[in-house]
Amino acid sequence: MGIQNWSENIILVDLPAEPLMGDELKTITDIIKDRDDCDVVVDFSAVDIITSSSLSKFLKLRKTLMDANHELIFCNVAPATKGIFSVTGLEGIFKIADDKFVALAGLQFVR
Repeated sequence: MGIQNWSENIILVDLPAEPLMGDELKTITDIIKDRDDCDVVVDFSAVDIITSSSLSKFLKLRKTLMDANHELIFCNVAPATKGIFSVTGLEGIFKIADDKFVALAGLQFVR
């Protein structure tokens, strides 16, 4: 768990499981609002399932990033969480990479 500056313009988040996830997402959103110059990769390795409250926070984070022309990419997403994205119609909204190295490499080549 934690928030790391992977590079000058990429933040890597090792997301904690619920119920700590909500607080971490609020912190990330606050950092993005302050910086306004970075993409975010969220590693779901420690997460099995996601609540509707956290989904709402992810949508807010995504909007904040999109408004600033930046990316939000998820990686290491568990099948149960992917199922939640599918059932809620969000599988096409969030970008998902297999692992953090693929996500990070993709961002570094885009910018």
